[in-house]
Amino acid sequence: MSRVSNSDKKAVLLVAHGSPDSVDEVPEFLLHVTGGRPLPPEAIKEVKHRYGLIGRSPLTELTLKQGELLARELELPVYVGMRNWKPFIASAIDTMTRDQVSQAVVICLAPHNSRTSVGLYRSALSRNGQLPFALDFVDCWHDHPLLIQAFSEKLRAAWERACREAGAEIPVIFTAHSVPLRTITEGDPYEIQAKETATLVARDASLPVPLSKFAFQSQGMAGGAWLGPTVEDTIRELERAGHKGIFIQPIGFLCDHIEVLYDIDIGFKQFAAQRGMRLWRAESLNDSPRLVKALADIARSRMAKPAPNL
Repeated sequence: MSRVSNSDKKAVLLVAHGSPDSVDEVPEFLLHVTGGRPLPPEAIKEVKHRYGLIGRSPLTELTLKQGELLARELELPVYVGMRNWKPFIASAIDTMTRDQVSQAVVICLAPHNSRTSVGLYRSALSRNGQLPFALDFVDCWHDHPLLIQAFSEKLRAAWERACREAGAEIPVIFTAHSVPLRTITEGDPYEIQAKETATLVARDASLPVPLSKFAFQSQGMAGGAWLGPTVEDTIRELERAGHKGIFIQPIGFLCDHIEVLYDIDIGFKQFAAQRGMRLWRAESLNDSPRLVKALADIARSRMAKPAPNL
């Protein structure tokens, strides 16, 4: 958390998914993710294995850094709360209360609106029905011009380098985290927004349209139908088309964590290599100055209006 003196007592609260600090904390972390519903032992074992391969997830560290940079940009206090791990959203709310915050803009570090992410963050904030300060909750910001430019910058530089190494223009697979299919059939805007972000980034980066693909990654282990197409199916499709290289840009994530460092850098890379294909990816936004400016622009525009309660 970063604090700057401010007599108006306005602030920003960044909320995110959260990530365990060590492999040993994975079982407890997963209980927070599932709302207390136990997962099969084999699923827990697999998640622990994945975290073990990457060492640790930097999600919390990077999110706190984003908060520090945003506080510096805004010259306002910025707090960080996680839904599934420390620092929890409830702890952030308690600190904001002690600091006598009177108005806060809440920005989810998941720019696409889904009840499985943004909806759960909103629920975590309103669990008690009342808060001692006004909240303005940002439901989505998937098409913010500065967010698009931030992704585009990462895409263009790395894609051109990958094409030189491959000796040909290679297709780009834009990815976002999958969600249970029933959430989409029941009217969730997530799929439309994720694909719109990808389209805007591809256009801003002047990516040839035939080279742009979209897939959903990191489908859940708990069974049931999940939103696709999967990255694996998309890689197979590109293999059949004769491509020897692929490039992935995860536009559903704003920093490095397990879905990037394991799912893409290890899982998908190995899957591609088994088919004689090489895989590259864009760097995550992490502490991107343009990302910080996007967050600042959202906060400023919301603070210029009267803040409704959550």
